[in-house]
Amino acid sequence: MSTLNVDKVDPSTGTALEIGSSGDTITVPSGATLTTTSATLNLPTTITATTEVKTNKISPATGTAFALGDSGDTFTVPSGATIVNSGTATGFGITSASFLPYSNPVIINGNMKVAQRATSVTGITTGGYRTCDRFEMRMSNFGTWTITQEALSADEAFEDGFSTAFKLDNTTADASLGASDYGRIHYAIEAQDCQLFKLGNAGSDTITVAFWVKATKTGTNVVAILQSDSDRLCCQSYTIDATDTWEHKVLNFPADTAGAGINNDNGEGLEIDWWTGSGTTYTSGTLQTTWAARVNANRAVGQVNHADSTSNNFHLTGVQVEAGTYTSADLPPFRHESYGDNLRRCQRYYYMLDPLLHGNNPIGMGSFYSTTTIYCTFDHKVNMRAEPTGDLVTGTSYFNINAESANKTFDTVSYTGNTTTGNLYGTGLTSTTEGVSGRVRFNNSAARIAADAEL
Repeated sequence: MSTLNVDKVDPSTGTALEIGSSGDTITVPSGATLTTTSATLNLPTTITATTEVKTNKISPATGTAFALGDSGDTFTVPSGATIVNSGTATGFGITSASFLPYSNPVIINGNMKVAQRATSVTGITTGGYRTCDRFEMRMSNFGTWTITQEALSADEAFEDGFSTAFKLDNTTADASLGASDYGRIHYAIEAQDCQLFKLGNAGSDTITVAFWVKATKTGTNVVAILQSDSDRLCCQSYTIDATDTWEHKVLNFPADTAGAGINNDNGEGLEIDWWTGSGTTYTSGTLQTTWAARVNANRAVGQVNHADSTSNNFHLTGVQVEAGTYTSADLPPFRHESYGDNLRRCQRYYYMLDPLLHGNNPIGMGSFYSTTTIYCTFDHKVNMRAEPTGDLVTGTSYFNINAESANKTFDTVSYTGNTTTGNLYGTGLTSTTEGVSGRVRFNNSAARIAADAEL
């Protein structure tokens, strides 16, 4: 190989110079530097790097966008490397939960998978938790409803990964609501789980609420957030555009820098309401779209009445709440937990023994306190939020104790407990031997023993 040493190479004619021919390999030796001053360096359309390329910055040749690789390519971030966001950059398109700001969602059971109490209840005219855990129907003079944990298939929400929903089915209409009448789906977030929103501080975050919704009645609907400790309210409206069609909604609630912070305790931090109808007590003012002291007249202005026809249904699923401002384009993905993790988080607020209601399933070991009464102790699956109360369904021979070579039935139990342990006091037994112990069991599938520590 010969070497040609020159200081400059110019084209023989014109202004273009060609080095080599098609198919040739032009090698820049290791350690050499390719330098341009104010000239434009026109390189081939595609440069193939067989080893390693190092650079401090990549910018688009024109405009403000460039593509990194092609569809189907794989980019590897080595172990130990860090991807840094300056705090204002958006649209990373990262869907792995490991890149999300926190691993567990703020909303528990937002996919409506867990329903310890029941999967369907009919004739509902008063508020309460009925089916899907953590989601409560609150109502006053708002018709009659069937509330269901609904199975989904082959629709928009199902295609987005949701196979269950909270469903309201109106069975007795109320087309003329009184002033103080209302209906709303209610969710309460524990205060110590709300600290990431930094409400009441200069660095307070916007709160984004996203959900899938379907309803028979179209029109304006309202979602309201109440800051429980300071009784401050903020509301946003959305529109159901098409009847009986799943629609995904993303609502932004502004930061609250002026109010008081949320207590760091196990009480209510934020309450979220999906209004389904309301009287003038809640609609006669101006919708309160910025944070301020709660004014009832401003809570549900413009809300349509989903109770005005027995043809009406209202469905909700895929509920998520994020710290920060998001749109449908850059909203973090819904974090689908395993059913077991989801259930355990629900059991902090409500723990039902034998939610499948199998007769003769054990409750725990008990002993006769007297010849007609027993005591029985059992552990809660997880530490509950606060000292719970009993949610009991009793009846004739609903329970038994397997002792003294017999099943001795009894009718009634009462419950006391703390955050870790439940205690049952059973009465109505036939004459037995004081001090004898045995297995306490359900004796009827309609019986219920549950510990309730809901907010």
